[in-house]
Amino acid sequence: MDLEAKKKVLRSFTYGLYILTARDGEEYAAGTVNWVTQASFTPPLIALGVKRDSRLHELIGRTGRLALMTLAQDQKQIAQDFFKPTVREGSTLNGHPFEPSPTFGLPLLTELPYWLEAEVRHIFEGGDHSVVVAEVVEAGVRFEAKPLVMWDTGWFYGG
Repeated sequence: MDLEAKKKVLRSFTYGLYILTARDGEEYAAGTVNWVTQASFTPPLIALGVKRDSRLHELIGRTGRLALMTLAQDQKQIAQDFFKPTVREGSTLNGHPFEPSPTFGLPLLTELPYWLEAEVRHIFEGGDHSVVVAEVVEAGVRFEAKPLVMWDTGWFYGG
């Protein structure tokens, strides 16, 4: 296989940028993710790639619950703030305010436009990331915004 061609093809896929959170008691994890898609209308399923050696993967696997928020086009800095390990100080994660989600009490960043809560239905471990399939159980809109996409950042994650 031409490795450079493979990299270019995989990087040509359109990816949004999201903040993924999980919680188990007083343990919190949050991170920027981009491999996310809707996978079913009925039931409403999403599929996302979660790095297997991450704290997020551990907590999602343990609890079977996750929250996912869409970043707005002008929120590149927030995405960067969640490339590092999660630090909770009061009601902030990595310096950004959150509130508990209505169903599972997961952290929802209050600065982000769109959010959902989901319950895991399957975790497929295949490589350095697992594919998590989860059913959306609650969703909300704080404000309307154009989503941040990978192409707008100049970053690459894939290939």
